[in-house]
Amino acid sequence: MDYEVIIGLEVHVQLDTKSKIFSPAAASFGGSPNTHVATVCAALPGALPVLNEDVLEKAITAGLALECKIANFTKFDRKNYFYPDLPKGYQISQYDKPYATGGGVKIALKDGSEKFVNLTRIHMEEDAGKLIHSHDSSINKSYVDLNRAGTPLIEIVSEPEMRSSEEAYVYLNNLKSILRYVRVSDCNMEEGSLRCDANVSIRPRGDKEFRTRIEIKNLNSFKAVRQAIDYEVEWQKDVYSRGESFKQMTKLWDASLLKTVPMRSKEMSHDYRYFPEPDLPAFEIPQEKIEAIRSSLPELPSKKKLRFMNELQLPEYDAEVLTSEREISEYYESALQISKDPKKTSNWVKDEVLGIVNKESISIDKFSVGPERIGKLIALINQGEISGKIAKSIFEEMLTSTNSPEEIVEAKGLKVVRDDKEIERIVDQVLESNQESVNSYKAGKDRALGALVGAVMKETKGKADPKTVNDLLLQKLGPAPQKNS
Repeated sequence: MDYEVIIGLEVHVQLDTKSKIFSPAAASFGGSPNTHVATVCAALPGALPVLNEDVLEKAITAGLALECKIANFTKFDRKNYFYPDLPKGYQISQYDKPYATGGGVKIALKDGSEKFVNLTRIHMEEDAGKLIHSHDSSINKSYVDLNRAGTPLIEIVSEPEMRSSEEAYVYLNNLKSILRYVRVSDCNMEEGSLRCDANVSIRPRGDKEFRTRIEIKNLNSFKAVRQAIDYEVEWQKDVYSRGESFKQMTKLWDASLLKTVPMRSKEMSHDYRYFPEPDLPAFEIPQEKIEAIRSSLPELPSKKKLRFMNELQLPEYDAEVLTSEREISEYYESALQISKDPKKTSNWVKDEVLGIVNKESISIDKFSVGPERIGKLIALINQGEISGKIAKSIFEEMLTSTNSPEEIVEAKGLKVVRDDKEIERIVDQVLESNQESVNSYKAGKDRALGALVGAVMKETKGKADPKTVNDLLLQKLGPAPQKNS
């Protein structure tokens, strides 16, 4: 039977704030166990939560960047469940009055078309702590680390509108890019700043009713999301092909076995016994605050990509690479202000700069050569002061020094030779010592001219103007004879 895949994602994003959502304890990653803990995190008697205003502003920023409607009235709720790393016995979250609804993420499909994946809602909540299990031959022990307890999260819930693991993968990449552009989160999956739960079901193609779904919890890499969805789809197909059914449940992805494994039966909302959080009153978000945040949003990646293509005439691939991260686009635009050459600057940034950045696994703002120096290097090429080949050697030196391209050119005498008589002398010398290439050219072999140009450039250590060299060679050799048909 031909099945249609139904996928909805719930993405938990840690907001990049100095302190936690309801307490002054540090929200930074790491640290010795139980050192980022205040009275509220540990649920000590009498400790009351106070909403961190920075959390609210970053949450609103994320909602606006994703085209959501921000509620003027919202509240927090208690989500009740017991777990050893949840000291209060409940999580402060949002239930029936989330701060943001609607919106969505645009994704590009393989056939070149675009699709808008709608969001159901975004809500704020606090994270739980972390359990650490220790196993030895005598006894099993579990330890509780509350450093993450109370870390500020937003949960971004999509509609079940994705139809393949590839669509889910692209959606997550675009979502991550937007959130990083507006700097509400670093979205570092290795540190738990972005985690994903995938809801997966299948139905016979053409059916409108949803079938039983499986939730796959805590997927911590985009690769895992893709693999887990693909495995789960095949598992469900196999169950249905045998005329069997299954109950709604929560599963985990086992990366070593490359399969989803049952965790527990799926809870429904009534299992959590939600009720309004009595220690945090419902509150209004003034429209003026929403509009002030909206006006401060940067140009988002999709719009920037179109601008690069339309105004700067960059190919789509170049624009895609240069807008993949906000820091990359800012680096490119800073270099372009000096070079004034959109395409050549694009080539240098995406090939030379990002080649090293990706190899060294660093962010571009940590790269040793700033955009101003790259811009000046490209400007020197365009002004005819240096050749492209010499520019590569200058770039190599810039990697380990703070000198400007101009200083390196001056110190090493790398300026292009513009003395036509000197270049002509070298051309004559090359023609005399490369008679075989001369004969090949006159026999109609066009490649021989390139060999002669290369020989002249070698003699001048790359400092001769290639156009002048080419013109002089053609002047002395004459036009190449026509090849025999």
